[in-house]
Amino acid sequence: MNKRVYLLTIVSFVVGLVELILGGILHLVASDLNVTLGQVGMLISIFSFVFAISGPILLSATAKVERKKLTLITLVVFLFANVLAVMSSGYWLLLIARLISAMSAALLISLCVTIASNLVSEPYRARAIGIVFMGVSASLVLGVPVGLLLGNAFGWRAPFVLIVLLTSLSILFVSLFMEKIKPKPSVPLIQQLRSLKNMKVILIQLTSFLFLAGHLTLYAYLTPFLQSIGIDGNWISIMYLLFGIAAIIGGGIGGLLSDRFGPQKTIIGIIALFAASLFSIPFTTAFMPLFIIVMMVWSLLSWAITPAMQSYLIHSAPQTSDIQQSLNNSALHFGIAFGSMSGGIVIERSTVEMNAFVGSIFAFLALIVVGLSMKKSLQPKPIETDLSLKKAN
Repeated sequence: MNKRVYLLTIVSFVVGLVELILGGILHLVASDLNVTLGQVGMLISIFSFVFAISGPILLSATAKVERKKLTLITLVVFLFANVLAVMSSGYWLLLIARLISAMSAALLISLCVTIASNLVSEPYRARAIGIVFMGVSASLVLGVPVGLLLGNAFGWRAPFVLIVLLTSLSILFVSLFMEKIKPKPSVPLIQQLRSLKNMKVILIQLTSFLFLAGHLTLYAYLTPFLQSIGIDGNWISIMYLLFGIAAIIGGGIGGLLSDRFGPQKTIIGIIALFAASLFSIPFTTAFMPLFIIVMMVWSLLSWAITPAMQSYLIHSAPQTSDIQQSLNNSALHFGIAFGSMSGGIVIERSTVEMNAFVGSIFAFLALIVVGLSMKKSLQPKPIETDLSLKKAN
């Protein structure tokens, strides 16, 4: 494997940290900026929403720019955004910082994936993309506990200081070790969207959206939920550590289950158990050992679905699998945005315990939608073959 793929994985990890890093320190930011928990949670929603939209658009708009140069420029913009976050003295300045960091992060993740796939030969392409996405997944899992630990110790700006330092190192390493890479013809955005004319593909993408929405409805507000049941201080950090360990293990287990039982059965089973565990969480808080077990099952399942979903998507749309991977990334972030926004609305109008119930409803809807996608009547449409021919030309 080309060593520069691992460099790109590090960059994707650093960039991905910023998305959910506010999740563990909502109360600290809310208290310091004199806003509500829901308003701070909205900063996660806005970030994810902008990320989902701007990724494909910016990648298409910068298709003719040399890749190393573009990566360095975007990293500098990302660095500026997080310096701005550190200096933010009010909610609106922090919001602007999040908007800028979301757009630059979306382009950087897209660049890391596309560059990695072009650095290796065809047999290693899927593995290279998978390694880069491991960096993204790890950052989404570890972003909240890292933010919580640093935030509690040094204040809510400390996690952003860490990101500034790591981004500075990323700029240095990319400038020293990444060679110039000529841009390759990319698939126009309009052609990417045309691939969604296949109803089966739409339902699969919608499943990813609903599943992540259900997860983030509670996960984005896990700290206030834990506080509401009497868990505070270092115990919250321990809970996040257990959550992160379970999530990382889940990714590996999901791949094994998908290989053993096939992606369709695996997806159905995982979503059903995920919805059940999420729904049951508020009923387990009176007995802490049971609560911890159920919470870890919830966490494990939240990432166990990823390998199966990717396999199912590739199997369902083999001619446009690369495009669907990109669009699925946007669907996931739309889900993060919608889930954290929904959780913010619930916590503002009701109690944080209700977030688990609302999240389980989204998960149940995901189960229905993915079931519909598996109907035998849904077959790939000719647009996929046409699109692959256009790409070949």
